[in-house]
Amino acid sequence: MKITFIKTLFLLAITAGLGATAQAEVLPGGQQVNSSKAMSKPTYVQEYQAIVEVLNKYSEGCKQAKSSIMKPAFSEQATVFGVDAKGKLKGGSIQGLFHAIDNPPFRPSPEAQGVIVSIDIVGIAASARIDTNDVSGFSFTDFFHLLKVDGKWTVVSKIYHTHVAP
Repeated sequence: MKITFIKTLFLLAITAGLGATAQAEVLPGGQQVNSSKAMSKPTYVQEYQAIVEVLNKYSEGCKQAKSSIMKPAFSEQATVFGVDAKGKLKGGSIQGLFHAIDNPPFRPSPEAQGVIVSIDIVGIAASARIDTNDVSGFSFTDFFHLLKVDGKWTVVSKIYHTHVAP
């Protein structure tokens, strides 16, 4: 009986340890990391949350079709690029995105749904991916590069892929 009790305690300890390890490797928003060193500094959580706030400005601006909501997320020098239906590179200044958001055929899409798929932070540099469904009749995969400038995260570039809405 004593050996069975010890085996049970041992198995419980192992199970509890594995559960704690798995939880430590899943970050807010469901992001999974490959290394237990991803959160080496306590400030990581604040940086992650600050980037989420920036990205949410972009998403909300898309949903409401108002560039004024998303502009604070971007550097004035930011760029945006994609590939058109003919396979040609198109884009340039972020002002092109703002113009497209504010004018037809782009329209408010309160039913749009998006998710931050990933955020990767190294010092003052970060990259992020957002997948969005049914924004003005399209679905997008957006990749962002951000820098922490004067203590604030800002998007310096965006590239995207446009899908036909599901």
